Amino acid sequence: MSKKLSRQEKELWERIRIILWEKWDPIGVYEPDSEWDDEYDSYVPHIFLLAVEGCDHIRIAASLTATINQNIGLSAADKNEHDIHVAKLIVAAKQELLG
Repeated sequence: MSKKLSRQEKELWERIRIILWEKWDPIGVYEPDSEWDDEYDSYVPHIFLLAVEGCDHIRIAASLTATINQNIGLSAADKNEHDIHVAKLIVAAKQELLG
């Protein structure tokens, strides 16, 4: 991103980071207060852009599922219900913070 993020955008970025760590966690490493809480930070920029661009939960869930399959190397089913749930949390956070 070439522009500076607004306060609300920074909050959305952080919420997405937390949602990916606490709720998505496809490799199952989440533990409260873990020093590894940055495990999924590299996926935040793409998911943030999808959310800011107004993508719906289906598109965001598809990206999460593709990330599991292609980047992480695990197998996630198409229309992964867990990814859909997580994507709905992300869309709700975006709507709350940015409208």
